[in-house]
Amino acid sequence: MNGFPVPPTRTIDPDLLRTFVTVVECKGFSRAAERLLRGQSAVSLQIKRLEEQLGVRLLERNPRHLALTSEGELILDHAKRILFLNDDLIARVKEPELSGLVRLGAPEDFATSHLPNVLAGFARSHPQVALEVTCELTLDVLERFQAGGLDIALVKRAPSGVTGGIRVWREPLVWVAADRHIGDTDGPLPLAASPQPCVYRKRMTDALDGVGRGWRIAYTCGSLAGTHAAVRAGLGLTVLPKEMVPSDLTILNDESLDLPDLADTEMALIEAPQLNPAATRLRDYIVRELEHTT
Repeated sequence: MNGFPVPPTRTIDPDLLRTFVTVVECKGFSRAAERLLRGQSAVSLQIKRLEEQLGVRLLERNPRHLALTSEGELILDHAKRILFLNDDLIARVKEPELSGLVRLGAPEDFATSHLPNVLAGFARSHPQVALEVTCELTLDVLERFQAGGLDIALVKRAPSGVTGGIRVWREPLVWVAADRHIGDTDGPLPLAASPQPCVYRKRMTDALDGVGRGWRIAYTCGSLAGTHAAVRAGLGLTVLPKEMVPSDLTILNDESLDLPDLADTEMALIEAPQLNPAATRLRDYIVRELEHTT
């Protein structure tokens, strides 16, 4: 296929797979080389060796563009699964005494819905690692991270917005209310939102402004549980990721309500320049666990 001879070997070097996955995650060879602590030429050589072993071209690349081939997309998923099993085995056998403090920041809604099982699995494998988890609004998490107060941070972003970091989650945003009738008003829509700065609040108000729909902030609360309670009480509607909508609330997907479409939201993982071994292990664990569930 693609001009490469069929390789005689039946075993693929996991280090080559790790280089391939890292290049894709970093969206380039230079950043991948920095993470892998290797020269850029060494990274390029490893990708070439992997392509030769597999007999396919994995990446289409030029000085300004890097993209997966169709074969690369297929092999990327297998590579991640192989590396996850490889690293999990090593962690259980070789790293039982891994220790240290890891400071992790994440938005409250994501931290309470998607992270508990991930962090519980990590804690079982590494009981000597202390986790310090901070739950705040995304922009507050970013501020704390930039001030050096976090080792790893999970932050919300628009798919076409801020670059950098590793995408670990993506899902659609939806309008949510206690029932659909709250959207029937001819006056400004009552909104329940977190205080500024809040990514979902801005997404909600920008979308309404974009279609000329009036709105007012009827309820503000920094707690996700508080916002849910306000919506249940009929004080306003809000925006949530689709998978995080409580079963007793209603997704407003009726076109007659004239609510604007909302772009998907992404969760990206960003990391401090120098991570200790425990933080590095947690970073890799979060990326692989979350990517397996999306």
